[in-house]
Amino acid sequence: MAERPHISVLAQEVLDLLAPRAGSRYIDATLGAGGHAAEILNASAPNGRLLGLDADPQAIPIAAERLKEFGDRVSLQQTNFENLMSVAKTAGFIPAEGILFDLGLSSMQLNDAARGFSFLGEGALDMRFDPRGETNAADLVNELPEAELADLIYEYGEERASRRIARAIVYSRPISTAAQLAAVIERAMRRRGRLHPATRTFQALRIAVNRELETLPAALKQAVEILAPQGRVVVITFHSLEDRIVKNFFRNENVLRVLAKHPLRAARAEMLANPRSRSAKLRAAEKVNDVA
Repeated sequence: MAERPHISVLAQEVLDLLAPRAGSRYIDATLGAGGHAAEILNASAPNGRLLGLDADPQAIPIAAERLKEFGDRVSLQQTNFENLMSVAKTAGFIPAEGILFDLGLSSMQLNDAARGFSFLGEGALDMRFDPRGETNAADLVNELPEAELADLIYEYGEERASRRIARAIVYSRPISTAAQLAAVIERAMRRRGRLHPATRTFQALRIAVNRELETLPAALKQAVEILAPQGRVVVITFHSLEDRIVKNFFRNENVLRVLAKHPLRAARAEMLANPRSRSAKLRAAEKVNDVA
């Protein structure tokens, strides 16, 4: 079966809020396959520039191929967005007129069974965006004490059956593949609904492995420092934990003006064309003053 191509979520809404223009600088802090980046570069022609970052080394050559038509208007770096400030400074992207974060898992990563992100695959239980990371999902599944594993699944996956799942995992150790873990969880839950019973546990493991909630607040703070006055930061989230961090950060940062009280959601037509967009929420804010 052919892999479903990656489709950028809320692409028009991102463009409307970033309002790219010629001669300006933009940062895509979660480059992925380069879909949003291409839209920004097209809208900022002929001389708008873009810096693209991604923790996943597999994303960089894919995006580079997609963006090669833009030549030296594009600079790509394989790094986590927790390094946003230092990379932007080195690349000459301070100040920037707009910064985008499209958080969570890309279709490319989900479709690559060898990386263990999907509970439908036979791949090793890895889940690292950056293979240089010290800890993978198998380490957590096979080494954490039961109580710590249950807490992780509950906190990052918002899974009410976390203790039952953790008990089943510990009993079934060692677990080496995504499919094995999914089967253990499915047996423990003894039910199937619209949402696969392993969904929240896999989310929790991925978040923990990649320190997603730890790095986000610092990256947002760096983005504010990088932005020019009237520059905008746009963030797409896919679950409530991320969205809560972004909402509270925007609300409490005194140099930001929130551009919409409620997050933007995908239109029905987009949800039908791209099911991944169903859980997406977009928030945006504008910098009103220089950081003191």
